[in-house]
Amino acid sequence: MARIVAVANQKGGVGKTTTAINLAASLARGGQNVLLVDVDPQGNLTSGVGKKGQATEAGTVYRALTSAEPVADARPFVLSTGVERMDLIPADRNLTGAEIEMVSLPGREERLRDLLTSMRDAYDWIFVDCPPSLGLLTLNALVAADTVIIPLHCEYFALEGLADLVGTMRRVRAALNPALDIEGVLLTMFDERTNLGQQVATDVREFFKEKVFRTVIPRNVRLGEAPSHGMPVIMYDVKSRGAEAYLALAREVLERSGAAA
Repeated sequence: MARIVAVANQKGGVGKTTTAINLAASLARGGQNVLLVDVDPQGNLTSGVGKKGQATEAGTVYRALTSAEPVADARPFVLSTGVERMDLIPADRNLTGAEIEMVSLPGREERLRDLLTSMRDAYDWIFVDCPPSLGLLTLNALVAADTVIIPLHCEYFALEGLADLVGTMRRVRAALNPALDIEGVLLTMFDERTNLGQQVATDVREFFKEKVFRTVIPRNVRLGEAPSHGMPVIMYDVKSRGAEAYLALAREVLERSGAAA
C-alpha cells in the first residue's frame, strides 16, 4: 500500500517542487515505485520532469478534480516520465480556476483522495506537490495524504505562517482525515557559512524536535538548473551536493518508514 505524502507550505519559494521531484526520483532509483501528482496551477512539477503541455487522452489532474462526479480511477491520467519507476499525473494552467469550480461540486474536499485511493496498490509512494496557499487544492492534498513533508527555507521568516499550516492540519485531522501526520520538516537552501542559517536550523529543531529530518538540503546551483532541462538532479548531475543530499533524504525517509534502504 502506497504512502501518500503531501509536500506543503503556503510560503512560496521554499523548495516544495524541488523536493517532490528529487525525493521521488531518489526513491525510484532505490527500487521504489513512485507516483508524482501535480496540484499546483503553476505546473512546475510537470515541467520539472520534462512533461510540460503533455497529458493522456483523459486529460490532466484538472479534469479529474473538476468532473461532475468524483473520479475513482486515476490510471487513465498517469504519464510515464524519463525516470524508471517514476510516473506523473500532470497539471496545466486550467487548474488555476479549479478551486472556484470545485466549490459547488459534491465531495469537494475529498476529490483527490477518491482519485488516489485507486493507486495505492500500484505504488510504494505517492507525492502530491501543493500550491503555495492553503486553498481547496492544498486542502484536497491534506485530506488525501497520510503524512506531510514541510520544506522550510533557512531564512529569517522561515517559521512565519507555519502556525497556519499546522492549524489547517489540525482542522483536517478533526473533520476529514484523523490519521494525518507530519512526515518531517525539511530544511532547504541551507548555507552553513552564515550564522542566520545555523540559527534558523537551531530554532526549527527546537520547535519541531524529532520531526525535523537530519538531512539538510544545501544551496546548490545544480538543483536550480536541473528543472530547466526537465530532469531530476540525480540525472542531471548525480555527483552534485544537491543530488547527494536528496539521495541521503531518500535513505532517511525509507528508514523512518521502516522500509529497507
